[in-house]
Amino acid sequence: MSSEFLFYTILFIIVFQFLLDTAVDYLNSRKFQDPVPEELQDVYDNKEYLKSQAYKKDNYKFGILSSSFSIVLTLGFLIFGGFDWADKIAREQTDNPILMALIFFGIIIIGSDIITTPFSYYQTFVIEEKYGFNKSTRKLFFMDKLKGWLMMVILGGGILSMIIWFFEVAGSNFWIYALGLIAVFTVFMNLFYSRLIVPLFNKQTPLEDGPLKSKIENYAREVGFKLQNIFVIDGSRRSTKANAYFAGFGKEKRVTLYDTLIQELEEEEIVAVLAHEIGHYKRHHIIINIVISILLTGVTLFILSLFINNPEFSYAIGVTEPSFHAALICFGILYTPISEITGVVMNMLSRKFEFEADDYAKDTYAALPLINSLKKLSKNSLSNLTPHSAYVFLHYSHPPLIQRIHNLKA
Repeated sequence: MSSEFLFYTILFIIVFQFLLDTAVDYLNSRKFQDPVPEELQDVYDNKEYLKSQAYKKDNYKFGILSSSFSIVLTLGFLIFGGFDWADKIAREQTDNPILMALIFFGIIIIGSDIITTPFSYYQTFVIEEKYGFNKSTRKLFFMDKLKGWLMMVILGGGILSMIIWFFEVAGSNFWIYALGLIAVFTVFMNLFYSRLIVPLFNKQTPLEDGPLKSKIENYAREVGFKLQNIFVIDGSRRSTKANAYFAGFGKEKRVTLYDTLIQELEEEEIVAVLAHEIGHYKRHHIIINIVISILLTGVTLFILSLFINNPEFSYAIGVTEPSFHAALICFGILYTPISEITGVVMNMLSRKFEFEADDYAKDTYAALPLINSLKKLSKNSLSNLTPHSAYVFLHYSHPPLIQRIHNLKA
């Protein structure tokens, strides 16, 4: 494959991806005006439904603006030699391939994030503020940015450094060692993410003794779930939106409730949400997702190993001196169609898992409090009650609310 062919293939992929996303977003926006389904009439009153429609429209218009800016930036960087410019700066600093790659990706990733920061700032302090969601301060917003960059440098830079070192030592067989590293890292993060990473951004406190904790512990005991850690996270520091999640396995498993969730829901409804999360654990969804993720990573790394030594991959993005890091950028873009397909498949699997977790909560606790909690959470986030099927197919990791309620009532 010539670099010219690869270059035009990259252009086609970028433009096609943009047009596909834009078309699906447009189809979804046409559903904003649909009447609320009969089963969901109690989610919004007329005033709240108008507010939810306005919120969705504002996000849709802003999404068109931000995605258009992003594709212009990406195409401009590619066509006018941006990657070669970044590569030359990296080569001026060092001839060490690992340091060179870190500088190269640092320029691109952090530079891109700085350029697009005004968009995330507007999203947070204009749109989210307008509809009463934002609770973040400007100081917290920028501190989160700095912490995010630090995490990227330490974790992302560390993994990238090891992968390039494997390549230098093992050649095209680097993918085997890289897969082992990523597998260990994935398991480690699933075990200790809540203990090590979350505290950098949020405060977690044990759920205080009281009726809610007693109900949760009683339910966990009934279903044979050893629950040692129930934490409350200060999600209200940044947003009024509510959530709950389950993390880890073995002795490191823990349930985390957002303080906003506790404020929004009744105790029975919170236990129902917890029953759903325990359903994920009992049905082994966490382990399945980890295994599939590692397998997909292995396939990706193996395919990468077949092409990484081809200098045409570096030339295709305008880089005049072939390197691992330039070829990695090219491969990442060319691999986009495959990753999109696997992403759709993973979303389908995720929606199936959500139904199974709902079924577990219905069978071991009750359907009605979970239905009520889902309705309240949808109302709280002004979510789209009538999404287009194509948008759901491509982007939804959870089934639409109406489908979940039908399933719970079945």
